[in-house]
Amino acid sequence: MAKILFFLFLVWLMGALGAANTNFLDDVILSELDDLDVEDGDEAELFDLPRWGIERGNKILVNVDSFGAVGDGASDDTKAFVDAWKQACSTPKSVFFVPAGRSYLVNATRFRGPCVGILRVQIEGTIVAPDDPKNWNFAKNGRIWLGFFNLTGALFQGGGVIDGSGSKWWAASCKKNKANPCVAAPTALTIYGSSGIKVKDLTIQNGQQMNFAISRSDSIRITGVTVSAPEDSPNTDGIHITESTNVVLQNSKIGTGDDCVSIVNASSSIKMKRIYCGPGHGISIGSLGKDNSIGIVTGVVLDNAFLRGTTNGLRIKTWQGGSGYVRAVRFQNVRMQNVSNPIIIDQFYCDSPKSCQNQTSAVEISEIVYRNVSGTSKSQKAIKFACSDNVPCSHIVLNNINLETRDGTAEVYCNSATGIGYGYIHPSAECLNSSDKKIKQKTDAGLDEPREEYIVHTEL
Repeated sequence: MAKILFFLFLVWLMGALGAANTNFLDDVILSELDDLDVEDGDEAELFDLPRWGIERGNKILVNVDSFGAVGDGASDDTKAFVDAWKQACSTPKSVFFVPAGRSYLVNATRFRGPCVGILRVQIEGTIVAPDDPKNWNFAKNGRIWLGFFNLTGALFQGGGVIDGSGSKWWAASCKKNKANPCVAAPTALTIYGSSGIKVKDLTIQNGQQMNFAISRSDSIRITGVTVSAPEDSPNTDGIHITESTNVVLQNSKIGTGDDCVSIVNASSSIKMKRIYCGPGHGISIGSLGKDNSIGIVTGVVLDNAFLRGTTNGLRIKTWQGGSGYVRAVRFQNVRMQNVSNPIIIDQFYCDSPKSCQNQTSAVEISEIVYRNVSGTSKSQKAIKFACSDNVPCSHIVLNNINLETRDGTAEVYCNSATGIGYGYIHPSAECLNSSDKKIKQKTDAGLDEPREEYIVHTEL
């Protein structure tokens, strides 16, 4: 109650001071975000990595070719990669080197640390995955094709390509053909249980499912990467962040068949800057809360992004029945072009072949700022806050929003969402200003079930 009264006081104070003095509002509400602005020069603060150039200097080059790799795209080079990794990982000042101009076929492999000193992984050539799902051993390999585990202070760089060869996996997906069984597919590249990692200038493409996952890691910087998969490739998230903290993603281009970026449970302090997204399903927090689970994401900033032709723009998605919270999120300086759902919060997300049951519990969503967001919406509802009547969305801030449709009929939809808009807001978001008292009256009247049109949402 005290938090609600404080928020209402801020709203009143805005009116008293006038719009010219309202820039303080979201900074006061979202004090957790004060230290999350993405600075171009903060690399030295986050990472104690040397500024390696391509010259060898006094470093020891560990070339996969020296361990028997053929690089013709057909011969199995897995053993050569494993042997070269063991040598590089156990040798100070070493460089694990994949030469340019060749294509190396590598089966599912887990490259494990910790390594001696700071390891550099220089990928100049192409690493390709076997393309036949029938030969994949889930019992042995799980859902990881190339996995890097337990590393501290490592640099991945080069102009090379990591290619998941995912086309046969996509064709076998139940999302492509409902007659197919719903079977999980591998992630192309995974960084797991690591810290102080930098990934620079690589291309990750055609992931069997997710392209690039960061899991249970801390202090990760991703700069200048390109992630790509066809628009119709199922579940091919570009960069997936889970159970990780202090992740910086910048100057990157992502176009896939699913979320360009997905941020899920137990992730915090995530910074994104200068991101191009499209095609794909947008930049998403979630999904969270599936199967009555706890989902927590806090401290996310997206600054300076362009989304083109995506099925969503800035999205937060949670399942009914979950618990936990999403809070302290800022999306700012975002331009959209022909995006179906530019701004969307969906607490009734349901990516399931069966209808999802109505449940009263939900992941709480609060303290979300949208600032300087503009462009064109492919759908009439340019802004959609479909929130739970029992666990409403609160403390949503809209500042300088300009979203248009081709025919000029852009709309805003709100269900159980409260907040404030200031500056120029188009389309008008008056429904967001509904009072907490109004929400309480609806609940007291027994209207605690979500509106029917928002009960089931299949993946867009």
